[in-house]
Amino acid sequence: MTQFGRMCAKLGIAVIAASSPQAKGRVERQHGTHQDRLVKKLRRKEIANHEAANVYLETEYLVEHNRRFARAAAKGEDYHRRAPRAAELDRIFRLENERTISNDGVLRYQNRWLQLVPQSRQSASAQDKVLVYEGRHGNLAIEYRGRTLRWQEIPAPRPPIERERKPAGKPAPEPQPPQVQRKWVPPSNHSWREAARRGERQRARKLAAMAARPSSAWPSAPP
Repeated sequence: MTQFGRMCAKLGIAVIAASSPQAKGRVERQHGTHQDRLVKKLRRKEIANHEAANVYLETEYLVEHNRRFARAAAKGEDYHRRAPRAAELDRIFRLENERTISNDGVLRYQNRWLQLVPQSRQSASAQDKVLVYEGRHGNLAIEYRGRTLRWQEIPAPRPPIERERKPAGKPAPEPQPPQVQRKWVPPSNHSWREAARRGERQRARKLAAMAARPSSAWPSAPP
Protein backbone atom coordinates (compact mmCIF):
# COMPACT_ATOMS: atom_id res chain seq x y z
CA MET A 1 0.00 0.00 0.00
CA THR A 2 1.27 3.42 -0.93
CA GLN A 3 1.38 6.39 1.42
CA PHE A 4 -1.63 7.94 -0.34
CA GLY A 5 -3.62 4.70 -0.12
CA ARG A 6 -2.83 4.36 3.59
CA MET A 7 -4.02 7.92 4.28
CA CYS A 8 -7.27 7.33 2.37
CA ALA A 9 -7.87 4.08 4.26
CA LYS A 10 -7.53 5.87 7.60
CA LEU A 11 -10.05 8.47 6.42
CA GLY A 12 -12.48 5.78 5.25
CA ILE A 13 -12.07 6.69 1.59
CA ALA A 14 -12.16 3.85 -0.95
CA VAL A 15 -9.76 4.44 -3.82
CA ILE A 16 -11.45 3.54 -7.13
CA ALA A 17 -8.71 2.66 -9.59
CA ALA A 18 -9.16 2.84 -13.35
CA SER A 19 -9.44 -0.78 -14.50
CA SER A 20 -9.34 -0.21 -18.27
CA PRO A 21 -7.19 1.77 -20.71
CA GLN A 22 -10.21 3.85 -21.70
CA ALA A 23 -10.81 4.90 -18.09
CA LYS A 24 -7.16 5.77 -17.65
CA GLY A 25 -7.29 7.86 -20.80
CA ARG A 26 -10.31 9.82 -19.58
CA VAL A 27 -8.63 10.57 -16.27
CA GLU A 28 -5.42 11.69 -17.97
CA ARG A 29 -7.31 13.88 -20.45
CA GLN A 30 -9.22 15.51 -17.63
CA HIS A 31 -6.02 16.22 -15.72
CA GLY A 32 -4.41 17.54 -18.88
CA THR A 33 -7.37 19.81 -19.59
CA HIS A 34 -7.25 21.29 -16.10
CA GLN A 35 -3.51 21.82 -16.26
CA ASP A 36 -3.67 23.44 -19.66
CA ARG A 37 -6.61 25.74 -18.86
CA LEU A 38 -5.49 26.60 -15.35
CA VAL A 39 -1.94 27.51 -16.34
CA LYS A 40 -3.12 29.78 -19.13
CA LYS A 41 -5.71 31.51 -16.96
CA LEU A 42 -3.21 32.03 -14.14
CA ARG A 43 -0.79 33.57 -16.61
CA ARG A 44 -3.56 35.82 -17.97
CA LYS A 45 -4.42 36.94 -14.42
CA GLU A 46 -0.68 37.52 -13.73
CA ILE A 47 -0.79 35.21 -10.69
CA ALA A 48 2.68 34.00 -9.62
CA ASN A 49 2.32 32.72 -6.01
CA HIS A 50 0.45 29.95 -4.20
CA GLU A 51 -1.76 32.19 -2.07
CA ALA A 52 -3.20 34.10 -5.03
CA ALA A 53 -3.63 30.86 -7.01
CA ASN A 54 -5.69 29.27 -4.20
CA VAL A 55 -7.93 32.33 -3.99
CA TYR A 56 -8.50 32.23 -7.75
CA LEU A 57 -9.33 28.50 -7.63
CA GLU A 58 -11.99 28.90 -4.93
CA THR A 59 -13.59 32.12 -6.13
CA GLU A 60 -13.52 31.85 -9.94
CA TYR A 61 -12.10 28.71 -11.54
CA LEU A 62 -13.95 26.01 -9.58
CA VAL A 63 -17.19 27.99 -9.61
CA GLU A 64 -17.12 28.22 -13.41
CA HIS A 65 -16.06 24.58 -13.80
CA ASN A 66 -18.87 23.28 -11.55
CA ARG A 67 -21.43 25.44 -13.32
CA ARG A 68 -20.52 23.95 -16.69
CA PHE A 69 -19.86 20.29 -15.83
CA ALA A 70 -21.67 19.56 -12.52
CA ARG A 71 -24.43 16.96 -12.49
CA ALA A 72 -27.26 16.74 -9.99
CA ALA A 73 -27.02 13.84 -7.52
CA ALA A 74 -29.48 10.95 -7.78
CA LYS A 75 -30.43 11.46 -4.11
CA GLY A 76 -30.53 14.68 -2.19
CA GLU A 77 -29.27 13.27 1.12
CA ASP A 78 -25.93 14.51 2.40
CA TYR A 79 -23.66 11.54 3.18
CA HIS A 80 -20.62 13.58 4.08
CA ARG A 81 -19.14 12.80 7.48
CA ARG A 82 -17.84 15.20 10.07
CA ALA A 83 -14.38 16.42 9.24
CA PRO A 84 -11.68 15.13 11.64
CA ARG A 85 -9.99 17.49 14.03
CA ALA A 86 -6.73 19.18 13.19
CA ALA A 87 -4.73 16.94 15.53
CA GLU A 88 -6.23 13.83 13.96
CA LEU A 89 -5.51 15.10 10.47
CA ASP A 90 -1.90 15.74 11.43
CA ARG A 91 -1.63 12.11 12.54
CA ILE A 92 -3.09 10.92 9.23
CA PHE A 93 -1.36 13.20 6.74
CA ARG A 94 2.19 12.11 7.46
CA LEU A 95 4.66 9.68 5.95
CA GLU A 96 5.02 6.28 7.61
CA ASN A 97 8.12 4.09 7.25
CA GLU A 98 9.26 0.96 9.05
CA ARG A 99 12.75 0.66 10.46
CA THR A 100 14.71 -1.97 12.40
CA ILE A 101 16.51 -1.12 15.64
CA SER A 102 20.18 -2.03 15.67
CA ASN A 103 21.94 -3.76 18.55
CA ASP A 104 23.00 -0.43 20.08
CA GLY A 105 19.48 1.05 19.95
CA VAL A 106 20.06 3.21 16.87
CA LEU A 107 17.96 3.40 13.72
CA ARG A 108 18.70 5.20 10.47
CA TYR A 109 16.21 7.38 8.61
CA GLN A 110 16.96 9.62 5.63
CA ASN A 111 20.71 9.56 6.40
CA ARG A 112 19.96 10.59 9.98
CA TRP A 113 20.99 8.51 13.00
CA LEU A 114 18.35 8.37 15.75
CA GLN A 115 19.30 7.03 19.18
CA LEU A 116 16.40 5.64 21.21
CA VAL A 117 16.28 6.57 24.88
CA PRO A 118 15.51 3.51 27.06
CA GLN A 119 12.35 4.08 29.10
CA SER A 120 11.26 0.77 30.62
CA ARG A 121 11.53 -2.97 30.12
CA GLN A 122 8.54 -2.92 27.78
CA SER A 123 10.23 -0.55 25.36
CA ALA A 124 11.55 -1.72 22.00
CA SER A 125 14.71 -3.80 21.98
CA ALA A 126 17.27 -4.70 19.36
CA GLN A 127 16.01 -6.09 16.03
CA ASP A 128 12.44 -4.89 16.74
CA LYS A 129 10.40 -3.10 14.08
CA VAL A 130 9.33 0.50 14.78
CA LEU A 131 7.39 3.05 12.74
CA VAL A 132 8.94 6.41 11.90
CA TYR A 133 6.42 9.16 11.13
CA GLU A 134 7.36 12.33 9.26
CA GLY A 135 4.91 15.23 9.40
CA ARG A 136 4.23 17.97 6.90
CA HIS A 137 6.74 20.29 8.51
CA GLY A 138 9.49 17.66 8.78
CA ASN A 139 8.90 16.75 12.44
CA LEU A 140 9.64 13.12 13.30
CA ALA A 141 7.96 10.69 15.70
CA ILE A 142 8.84 7.07 16.48
CA GLU A 143 6.21 4.61 17.71
CA TYR A 144 6.42 1.02 18.85
CA ARG A 145 3.16 -0.92 19.20
CA GLY A 146 1.19 2.31 19.52
CA ARG A 147 3.52 3.86 22.12
CA THR A 148 5.63 6.91 21.34
CA LEU A 149 9.36 6.44 21.98
CA ARG A 150 11.80 9.11 23.00
CA TRP A 151 14.83 9.61 20.84
CA GLN A 152 17.68 11.97 20.12
CA GLU A 153 19.67 12.55 16.98
CA ILE A 154 23.34 11.66 17.08
CA PRO A 155 26.12 12.36 14.59
CA ALA A 156 26.92 9.73 12.02
CA PRO A 157 29.54 7.23 13.14
CA ARG A 158 33.01 7.72 11.77
CA PRO A 159 34.39 5.15 9.37
CA PRO A 160 36.90 2.72 10.88
CA ILE A 161 40.48 4.02 10.84
CA GLU A 162 43.11 1.70 9.47
CA ARG A 163 45.91 0.94 11.86
CA GLU A 164 49.20 2.54 10.98
CA ARG A 165 51.88 0.07 10.07
CA LYS A 166 54.81 0.14 12.45
CA PRO A 167 58.19 0.59 10.77
CA ALA A 168 60.17 -2.64 10.90
CA GLY A 169 63.44 -2.62 12.83
CA LYS A 170 65.34 -4.67 10.23
CA PRO A 171 64.97 -4.35 6.48
CA ALA A 172 63.20 -7.22 4.81
CA PRO A 173 65.57 -9.74 3.24
CA GLU A 174 65.90 -9.67 -0.50
CA PRO A 175 64.11 -12.49 -2.28
CA GLN A 176 66.52 -15.15 -3.48
CA PRO A 177 66.07 -17.26 -6.59
CA PRO A 178 64.71 -20.75 -5.95
CA GLN A 179 67.30 -23.50 -5.67
CA VAL A 180 67.23 -26.21 -8.29
CA GLN A 181 67.29 -29.67 -6.72
CA ARG A 182 69.70 -32.00 -8.49
CA LYS A 183 68.95 -35.67 -9.09
CA TRP A 184 70.69 -37.88 -6.54
CA VAL A 185 73.00 -40.48 -8.04
CA PRO A 186 74.13 -43.36 -5.76
CA PRO A 187 77.92 -43.92 -5.51
CA SER A 188 79.68 -46.90 -7.06
CA ASN A 189 79.99 -48.80 -3.77
CA HIS A 190 76.35 -48.38 -2.83
CA SER A 191 74.32 -51.45 -1.94
CA TRP A 192 71.88 -50.71 -4.77
CA ARG A 193 74.71 -51.04 -7.35
CA GLU A 194 76.01 -54.25 -5.71
CA ALA A 195 72.57 -55.86 -6.00
CA ALA A 196 72.43 -54.88 -9.69
CA ARG A 197 75.86 -56.40 -10.34
CA ARG A 198 74.90 -59.59 -8.51
CA GLY A 199 71.81 -59.94 -10.64
CA GLU A 200 73.85 -59.49 -13.85
CA ARG A 201 76.29 -62.20 -12.78
CA GLN A 202 73.44 -64.63 -12.11
CA ARG A 203 71.94 -64.03 -15.53
CA ALA A 204 75.34 -64.52 -17.20
CA ARG A 205 75.84 -67.90 -15.43
CA LYS A 206 72.41 -69.09 -16.55
CA LEU A 207 73.12 -68.18 -20.15
CA ALA A 208 76.52 -69.94 -20.06
CA ALA A 209 74.99 -73.12 -18.58
CA MET A 210 72.30 -73.21 -21.25
CA ALA A 211 74.91 -72.80 -24.01
CA ALA A 212 77.08 -75.69 -22.63
CA ARG A 213 74.17 -78.16 -22.36
CA PRO A 214 74.18 -80.76 -25.29
CA SER A 215 71.33 -80.58 -27.79
CA SER A 216 68.84 -83.52 -27.69
CA ALA A 217 67.42 -82.95 -31.16
CA TRP A 218 68.02 -85.61 -33.93
CA PRO A 219 69.39 -84.52 -37.29
CA SER A 220 66.64 -84.31 -39.86
CA ALA A 221 66.60 -86.68 -42.87
CA PRO A 222 67.24 -85.32 -46.35
CA PRO A 223 64.21 -84.79 -48.53
